[in-house]
Amino acid sequence: MLKLILGNKAYSSWSMRGWLALKASDLEFEELVVPLYDGGWNERREGDEFAPSSGKVPLLWHDDLVVWDSLAIIEYCADLTEITHYWPEDLAARAMARSMAAEMHSSFASLRRECPMNVRRNVAMPDLSRETIADINRILVLWAQARARHGGSGPFLFGEWSAADMMYAPVVTRFLTYSIPVPPFARQYMSDVLRQPHVAEWIESAQDEPWVIEQYEGDKGTA
Repeated sequence: MLKLILGNKAYSSWSMRGWLALKASDLEFEELVVPLYDGGWNERREGDEFAPSSGKVPLLWHDDLVVWDSLAIIEYCADLTEITHYWPEDLAARAMARSMAAEMHSSFASLRRECPMNVRRNVAMPDLSRETIADINRILVLWAQARARHGGSGPFLFGEWSAADMMYAPVVTRFLTYSIPVPPFARQYMSDVLRQPHVAEWIESAQDEPWVIEQYEGDKGTA
């Protein structure tokens, strides 16, 4: 039995990445969405189910085995199924895809802070700091390099849908939410990501959530 514990689909970028990983596996799994930061949040995150991750989401239980952190969940799903469901077959492409995923995992703090994920909003671009603009430019360079070197005839970063796209899918939603201007190749890539069936399903599900986190409904917040 696979059980994935998630935060709000409207706001939780890391939950989105873990969920996309499970969807790519084609394995059946139960999902439990827990509202972040509501009145019962602190009590829930102190329970046994959350203990291995110190209360963070996403969290994947596989019977008595537990995996936390989105990138670890991606790798665990690759171990359970086929590595080519997640990473390019070509060694050079796979190395670049993993490097990009790791950079997404560890970097871009300013973008996260100033443009928190909210797939239910679309606003005019706010005033952004130089650090956030630098984050955006770095992401666009990475996308361009991946497409130019390894995109081939497919629509995604490495041609076929991969873990790299799963890691950057929440960035695509951020760029859309905050009306970030991007060059034509990036607009096409973003359109293809938003049409990817699993991404579209996630965004559609988020629209019906009853929860609202006010700090993520302003122009700026933390993510």
